[in-house]
Amino acid sequence: MKKRGFAILLAASTSLALPALAQTPTVTVDHAWARATSASQKVGGVFLTLTDTAAPDHLLSASSPIADEVQVHETIDDEGVMKMRPVPSLALPTGMAVTLKPGGYHIMAVGLKQQLIPGNSFPMTLNFEKSAQVTVTVMVEAAGASAPMMDHSHMPGMMMPPTKP
Repeated sequence: MKKRGFAILLAASTSLALPALAQTPTVTVDHAWARATSASQKVGGVFLTLTDTAAPDHLLSASSPIADEVQVHETIDDEGVMKMRPVPSLALPTGMAVTLKPGGYHIMAVGLKQQLIPGNSFPMTLNFEKSAQVTVTVMVEAAGASAPMMDHSHMPGMMMPPTKP
């Protein structure tokens, strides 16, 4: 009788622990940034690097309070014409960094509710097939930025030499 009670208790405690494990994010997000927009612009690009630390996963969708809709896109060359199109998901191989960048995979914020101004930030929630969702802070960079501006002054050997007048 005691063995059966212990087995039931063990099974119950294991089933309670599994949902907690499922809620742990297994995808890390680095350098989330967006390009600044004009006041009349209704779409904006978001770029970041995703690294899956567990089993292979997929980025399925995203959302943000600053846009009516957020879509995962890819840029393709269609007979010499560059086009963007939504993708249903983005594969995230285990342990490999997947960088969403201008001219490649990226996130489009459609129906912007506010202008994206350099120096400002906004939240974005990323939804995955297996990992718990992750909410990141997206920093807004200059309109023509190709990557986030990073301060490397704290790193030895990374100082830019002074320019001559």
